[in-house]
Amino acid sequence: MFSKSCEYAMRAVIYIAKQTLLGNKTGVKEIAQATNSPEAFTAKILQKLTKNNIITSIKGPYGGFLIEENKAQTTKLSEIVKIIDGNEIYTGCGLGLRECNSKNPCPIHHKFIDIRKNLKIMLETTTVYDLIKSETGEDRILQLKR
Repeated sequence: MFSKSCEYAMRAVIYIAKQTLLGNKTGVKEIAQATNSPEAFTAKILQKLTKNNIITSIKGPYGGFLIEENKAQTTKLSEIVKIIDGNEIYTGCGLGLRECNSKNPCPIHHKFIDIRKNLKIMLETTTVYDLIKSETGEDRILQLKR
């Protein structure tokens, strides 16, 4: 459903958010390794995310990538998807056909409408923080902040 780039971008942002929460900045090599993504490809994705103010890049020997806490709390997954894949996920054919619409539907067109609608709702209501909170537990996040 998502492009490989988009999958890597979401995994990278989640990884960066977890590391930031622990007080760490992280480099391209570490992010690529953690997300099982090619390093050069990861660098391009991170550049795009930085340019669009999702993550922050700090240069120098003590640099790396991080995401500000308020940014993690407010960044919706839909923003990452839009930056990397655009809005095609909400409008494209479920089978990848070019000519698919209500007048000329593919075999799954009408069933896929609900799937797209639910996906859009999930992406627009889920933040990066929601994902790291559910994975690590809210109590753990509060402990790490102290």
